[in-house]
Amino acid sequence: MEIDKISKQFLDAYDKYADDLFRHVIFRVSDKEAAKELLQETFMKTWEYMKKGNKVDEIRPFLYRVLHNQLIDYLRKRKPQVSLDELSEDGFDIAHGGRKEEESRIDAKKLLVLLDELDESYRNVLVMRYVDDMTIQEIAELTGDQPNSISVRLHRALKKLKELHDERLR
Repeated sequence: MEIDKISKQFLDAYDKYADDLFRHVIFRVSDKEAAKELLQETFMKTWEYMKKGNKVDEIRPFLYRVLHNQLIDYLRKRKPQVSLDELSEDGFDIAHGGRKEEESRIDAKKLLVLLDELDESYRNVLVMRYVDDMTIQEIAELTGDQPNSISVRLHRALKKLKELHDERLR
């Protein structure tokens, strides 16, 4: 593939997926600067890979895999983790819809607190499915698990999230 085609494919991928990837990583590190660095490193590694002439058939899952690997390295180096609800204190609003902004922020904060209580594997599949809008197949490719396993994990994560929510209401 010639460099112009590679550049176009890369720039198109950046324009199309950078925001989604940033949202994905900010849910895990809760630090905007670290998230920006991880995202930058993800695109740099992807560019280097493509520039060497390596073919990338599906760019979106490829980017998520590179980001996932960057994130694992980052978390290994940095043991203390910040709580997810710090995102809502920074004004990050994950709730979408036609409701008032204040109600959305309150709902988002409650959701972040509940998500923080879930096991990491449950939290990850929920974020990938409902924040990153990934399909079961894409999540399976990214994690290396079978699609059926992802479906079961997603079902259990939703069930656990509902249980935690119901406990809070009592």
